[in-house]
Amino acid sequence: MSPISDPGFLLTILTQAVEREPGFWNWAFHWFSQEIVVAVIGLLLIIAFVTINAIGLIYAELKIAGHIQRRPATMEVGWHGFLQPVMDAAKLLVKEAMTPTAVNRPLFLAAPVIVFLPVLISFIVLPFSEKLIVRDLNLGLLLIFAFSALNVIGILIAGWASNNKYSLLGALRSVSQNIAYEIPILLSAMSVVVMANSLKMSELVAAQDKIWFFIIQPLAAIIFFVATTAETNRLPFDIPEAEGELVAGFHSEYSGMRFALFFLAEYSNMFIVSAVFVTLFLGGWHGPILPGLIWFLLKVYILVFIVIVARWTFPRLRFDQLMTLAWKVLIPLSLANLLVTALVIKLVR
Repeated sequence: MSPISDPGFLLTILTQAVEREPGFWNWAFHWFSQEIVVAVIGLLLIIAFVTINAIGLIYAELKIAGHIQRRPATMEVGWHGFLQPVMDAAKLLVKEAMTPTAVNRPLFLAAPVIVFLPVLISFIVLPFSEKLIVRDLNLGLLLIFAFSALNVIGILIAGWASNNKYSLLGALRSVSQNIAYEIPILLSAMSVVVMANSLKMSELVAAQDKIWFFIIQPLAAIIFFVATTAETNRLPFDIPEAEGELVAGFHSEYSGMRFALFFLAEYSNMFIVSAVFVTLFLGGWHGPILPGLIWFLLKVYILVFIVIVARWTFPRLRFDQLMTLAWKVLIPLSLANLLVTALVIKLVR
């Protein structure tokens, strides 16, 4: 048996190291404990915000949809139906989570978690204000894009594990849609990254201290907004869960809190993509008089309002129209915009 693989040998080495350098190990323990406490507090705050945000957006969508359709919307539970989303959440908490017999049970149960997990991670690097950010990582924007790719993997697993043709068809639609629209998102974001010369969220905001990138990069901003709306599977891009064609798409077999996790992720992703748009193009927390946090949230929820209004205004695209828009319009335009941006920066600098 090798000494390195002997637990007693390793324990002896560790004990000797602690005895020789007690100050270092005390510092390391203190730092690690502090990081754990910060991480736990940050996670609890994120979960609380995600829950409150989803409840608020559900109520806003009910009311906005009602007014667009010239009806009062929900009015029964609480003042003007204010408690309706809370009651819906309570109903889902106590509703039985049914598991069909023919599903792939481990994957079926893991899919909602895989879809929801990237939401929590993405909130870690969102710059709500100059000081209110859980972790200001050097590759913060890259982290959001990297973990957002897990969302489509979770949807694919949900559709395949359900052993349902409608679910599988919805999942495959979602994969093709996300692959197509991920490209213009990255290309349009790169136009801003090239100008700011950073992937750090706070530095992207700081680069817009004098002028927003929306004014300099209007084409990239429009492409990013359209493509991210498609990424969140919102109308007119909700092909993966088209009710008239696929029952409920990839989550047809889900109920209870498993079903709720999918929609919690959807409404949270609406906030996240709007927050990234504000960070890249609308100056983040910058604004006169009001605190940075207020400006950031105000900009984000204005964009969310536009996304909700779009859902109840435009008809759903056909799948061929959806793909044509991505591959023949958004991708060539975003690529051309990136090349022109790089060329101009090269000539100016």
